[in-house]
Amino acid sequence: MAEPGLVEGLRAAVTGAVSADEPLARHTTMRVGGPASAYLRAEDPADLAAAGRLCARHGTPWLILGRGSNLLVADSGWPGLVVALGRRFRGVRVDGERVVAGAAEPMPVLANAVASRRLGGLAFGVAIPGTLGGAVRMNAGAHGHELSEVLEWAEVARLDRGGVRERLAAADLRMAYRRTALPTDAVVLRAALRLRRADAQTLVGQMAEMRRWRREHQPINEPSCGSVFRNPDGDSAGRLIEASGMKGYRVGGARISEKHANFITCARAATASDVHRVIRDVQAVVEARHGVELRTEVVLAGFAPAGESVDSPGPAG
Repeated sequence: MAEPGLVEGLRAAVTGAVSADEPLARHTTMRVGGPASAYLRAEDPADLAAAGRLCARHGTPWLILGRGSNLLVADSGWPGLVVALGRRFRGVRVDGERVVAGAAEPMPVLANAVASRRLGGLAFGVAIPGTLGGAVRMNAGAHGHELSEVLEWAEVARLDRGGVRERLAAADLRMAYRRTALPTDAVVLRAALRLRRADAQTLVGQMAEMRRWRREHQPINEPSCGSVFRNPDGDSAGRLIEASGMKGYRVGGARISEKHANFITCARAATASDVHRVIRDVQAVVEARHGVELRTEVVLAGFAPAGESVDSPGPAG
């Protein structure tokens, strides 16, 4: 249930669309999860600043949503505000070998756009289903490459500081495997990438091969969140899960994919609780059999593990 005053306050203060009790299953690639108490499709940085002020005033937790490709929302939903970036946060500008793009630009679209300008270094982005903003936050990667290889700077809005805008150099983000030091209240607005000249046909071939590999090795035509777990040092989460005999393991409508053991797919009747149970069961079995603690790559929103509150997440991919 939306908090009284929050939705009305947002509608009076922002230019973007606002809704109450917005079903989040329609906004995530897993297609499960409950509603957000309030939902804002922000259309400019001023909307983000207003949202930050109102959340502080009401004591409301917030969550930034990209394309929902790295997010699992509890069946009970998100007890606060979810903010999605609208089309005004998209766009690509090329200046020589530097590319500045909006945070809401989908990575596959961006990868194709720069390849058409004969710029290499981002071909792997065609295999990342999220947005540039989400890719910056988690240092997204695929096929042996990561965004840290090409990121020059990111411009962010600090929600806990009234929406003040800052430009952070890539070096300041201390980017590592699937994580950065980006402040939790920082919402990526746009980012600059330093690429290099490359042969257009070579890039087209590279991206075609990456698409082919994904079709053959990943369940891309079924609802999922992509890789569920981070790879442990020197090993593969998928290998450990398969070696534990968990491939095909099912709870309700959620199951470990037979194509790739680090994917959980959802049938039409699946619930977020089904997915969450599969995650916890896999973690327990892998730790018991291999002594390895698998950590989730997917953001869990609205769940309350022991010792944590349901409003613990901040931005998500």
